[in-house]
Amino acid sequence: MDPERGRRFRSFLLGGLVGSVAGLAAAGRVRVKPSPARRRTSAGLAAFEQAPCYEEAVERERREAALS
Repeated sequence: MDPERGRRFRSFLLGGLVGSVAGLAAAGRVRVKPSPARRRTSAGLAAFEQAPCYEEAVERERREAALS
């Protein structure tokens, strides 16, 4: 084996080893954020439609439509 080629091969192996260790160290430091808790209330339009003020508005519109 050519001495220059052997030196490059050792350098390649050493670099791979150092890179692997650095990758493992970085992976160990990664913090995973906890997922947000489930909502107990409805989200979006469903929450609005269950609001008392919306139900009152719908009832008022029904009464007005019945009178017309």
